[in-house]
Amino acid sequence: MEIKVDFDLCQGHAVCMGEAPEVFEVDDKGFLTILQDQPPEDLRAKVEQAVKYCPTGAISLQD
Repeated sequence: MEIKVDFDLCQGHAVCMGEAPEVFEVDDKGFLTILQDQPPEDLRAKVEQAVKYCPTGAISLQD
């Protein structure tokens, strides 16, 4: 599983960080950092929730 982010779409809402704080971090200025671009399988459910609830659709997964 690999995380892809379209940083042109990302607006720093931090929904992803709320769903998977082990994988995503959004700073006070709204800049997203991917902490694990290939997270372990045990985080799949959290990452899928982050993808699903991203308000701008900026996050995707590739297997």
